[in-house]
Amino acid sequence: MAAYGRPTLRDLFDESPTPHIAHPPRTHHRDYYIASDGSFRESGTGGLGVVIETRDGETVARRSLPDSVPDNNVAEYRALHLGLDLLAARAPPTARVGVLIDHDDLAANVNRAAIAARQPALGPPHPYRVPHTSRNHWRGIRARISGFNELRAARIDSAENPAHCLANAPDQYSFVNREPDRCVLPPLGVEERNPQYPPPSRANRHSAGNASD
Repeated sequence: MAAYGRPTLRDLFDESPTPHIAHPPRTHHRDYYIASDGSFRESGTGGLGVVIETRDGETVARRSLPDSVPDNNVAEYRALHLGLDLLAARAPPTARVGVLIDHDDLAANVNRAAIAARQPALGPPHPYRVPHTSRNHWRGIRARISGFNELRAARIDSAENPAHCLANAPDQYSFVNREPDRCVLPPLGVEERNPQYPPPSRANRHSAGNASD
């Protein structure tokens, strides 16, 4: 069941754009999903929010932590770094991961890094655009990306991000930090048992109607 009545992270991921990466049928074949968010206020205070689920909607871990950061970029990078660290301690390196972020440049950078991890001799398809204040966390994020079998990021609106409230009100949601973490391995899905019939990509969904006209 999704947190706070929102759709499961898998549903959000499947309906969101993935910058710099095409959306083939295997997009649906993620094992784990991470939603992360960071908040920043002019006072220098802020928060980090993370929600991790399996592809069937089972909660693996949630975090809502107060933080002190110099700007919003650092908050976003720190939150994703935290989420990837949490998942890396609970998932095998063979895991395929979907990441949900409401920060445009970070989502694009994550997908560039994912492509570069698969083709180290060629590097990313476009240069990274990383704020100077976030470079240390970016190195940690890239290391985690390389440690998973496959990873891609989807860009979602802040209002749809289940981690948004956790990042913006850590004093109200601190109870999630006391929830027992679960090392959940997703069960074998129908699409893995029948790989010859993959679900259509979102691009095909839009073109199918035109083809029949």
